[in-house]
Amino acid sequence: MTIKAIPLLDVGILRQSARDAFAKLAPRKLVRNPVMFVTAVVALLVTLLFVRDLMTGRGGLLFSGQIAAWLWFTVLFANFAEAIAEGRGKAHADALRSTRSETQAKLLLHPDAPKDDLWEPKAADLLELGDVVLVEAGDTIPADGEVIEGIASVNESAVTGESAPVIRESGGDRSAVTGGTVVISDWIKVRVTAEPGSSFLDKMILLVEGAERQKTPNELALSILLSGMTLIFLIAVATLWGLAGYSDTALSITVLVALLVTLIPTTIGGLLSAIGIAGMDRLIRFNVMATSGRAVEAAGDVDTLLLDKTGTITYGNRLATAFIPVPGITDSEVAATALLSSLSDETPEGRSIVALAKGQYRQSEPQLAEMQATFIPFSAQTRISGVDVDGRSIRKGAVDAVLKSLGLTMATAPAAFRAEVESISRSGGTPLAVTDTEKLIGVIHLKDVVKPGIKERFAALRAMGIKTVMVTGDNPVTAAAIASEAGVDDYIAEATPEDKLAYIKSEQAKGRLIAMCGDGTNDAPALAQADVGIAMQSGTQAAREAGNMVDLDSNPTKLIEVTEIGKQLLMTRGSLTTFSIANDVAKYFAIIPALFLATYPELGALNIMGLATPESAILSAVIFNALVIVALIPLALKGITYRPIGAAALLRRNLLVYGLGGLIVPFVGIKLIDLAVSALWLV
Repeated sequence: MTIKAIPLLDVGILRQSARDAFAKLAPRKLVRNPVMFVTAVVALLVTLLFVRDLMTGRGGLLFSGQIAAWLWFTVLFANFAEAIAEGRGKAHADALRSTRSETQAKLLLHPDAPKDDLWEPKAADLLELGDVVLVEAGDTIPADGEVIEGIASVNESAVTGESAPVIRESGGDRSAVTGGTVVISDWIKVRVTAEPGSSFLDKMILLVEGAERQKTPNELALSILLSGMTLIFLIAVATLWGLAGYSDTALSITVLVALLVTLIPTTIGGLLSAIGIAGMDRLIRFNVMATSGRAVEAAGDVDTLLLDKTGTITYGNRLATAFIPVPGITDSEVAATALLSSLSDETPEGRSIVALAKGQYRQSEPQLAEMQATFIPFSAQTRISGVDVDGRSIRKGAVDAVLKSLGLTMATAPAAFRAEVESISRSGGTPLAVTDTEKLIGVIHLKDVVKPGIKERFAALRAMGIKTVMVTGDNPVTAAAIASEAGVDDYIAEATPEDKLAYIKSEQAKGRLIAMCGDGTNDAPALAQADVGIAMQSGTQAAREAGNMVDLDSNPTKLIEVTEIGKQLLMTRGSLTTFSIANDVAKYFAIIPALFLATYPELGALNIMGLATPESAILSAVIFNALVIVALIPLALKGITYRPIGAAALLRRNLLVYGLGGLIVPFVGIKLIDLAVSALWLV
């Protein structure tokens, strides 16, 4: 499943966000952002004063009217930033919703009739409790259910954590099937047991389009800091009212309100919520869905990554890696025979045998149309496939099944053949026997194959200071081989769910933040305990519900992007907070001289920007205060670019770019606005 990329500033989202910005003026929504709530309250106060003066005919209406308008714009622009971030989430939800109808189930019209009775296509998300569907070889099981008829080989590596296919049949304890698993041979009838609307995709849609979002601890702490600063400046401005009266300085409520709004941290207050929502949105663009903003932040400080082997580090299916002949037979002969036996085998193992024979062993595919071949398809009952051609009877399959068809046992099989089978089994691989006209000629070695490029990705994680640990149920010999090939730092062999959980708790007790990648039901406890639990989309419902992130690409090394986005979120919040506090300094030089210049001419020395008049200075500062929020919306949505450099270097860059920039930009911006205000005779 791939989520369609949405432009940073989509026109449709902008239009809807503009409407939502007005809806967010509701007090119950504004009160969640104390800084913007105070701004809205004083904007309402100035508006009421403007209406009063308009009705009584007092002077200064143009000035007070503009101040009121720009204060409202400040609140609306902050709402607009949050609405854009939320709008992108809703757009992603729409994209997800459109994928629900892509998986088509074969709904049986007469479930009790024979297998080949009539069926009709039905979208998987529309299946109801009790519906019976037909699932044939190559089909994806559309929903959780129970097999009521038939027997089939099913790829359930996501459920068991092991890569070998399993048999699912009606009756007994092997009848349950999981939505998203794939039938690789034969057919089954499945009765749906999942309630409609309770699928993982439904929950994800509700998640990404929900406007309600819990604040993270870091965000809560910053909100408390901003609220405290707002309260301090509110008290300070109220004190100025008494000071003005004592010094016979004429200060209107409008001017004092303008001072308050320019002093409180409106910039970061207006963008704080958008920054948090945008962090989760950036994950979605990487095909990762986070159920918690806390997890996004924690990802920025992860120390250790645990990865389940099967389906994460290795492919979910075991693949052919070698053809091993018995004495008297060449490996090319085994390759050619195995190729013939697998031409009609559409299982992943069968296709890998064909690919290995044609690739590494340079076997050419025969023209079977001219040979009048009769194929023997793989069956869950026989566990053997093959072909009858030119008087030859070629078979391959599970060792015990093939030996039984030849009237042999492991004890009576040739010693060389038995030795190869035992060697492959000890290494954690799966042996398949190959026969030609009832004669054993060799063994096919199936093994877990490490995903390409994963070793380089783990090296990148190591460079970021993240330790990688592979956990697997395999024996220590197999685990060590896979760990070495994949390039992980450590491994835990023969791991039970309890072992994974104990390791995570032990590391957390040492103060480390742990991320866990997994896809199976046996990974669920560890995913729930980890600070960052990344479940694979190809995994089970239990795993996806236990984790706080889901990777739709099922790529365990996606943690690199997740970690970078977590660090990016923290950096963006810190950088814009630094900028917001720094640019308040410039506003002091604009407004304080304007307030007291008539009473204290000496304050004219602070008017280093050379602003035209006190009214122009105040209005220019208020306008800049509103416009800077709009200017920073793209940066809040896109985030500060993360570079893997040290914390000290990051701090220096942050202070230089956003601290110094926060001082310089307002001086330039307020001066330019003052020139425009004066030229247009707005005061």
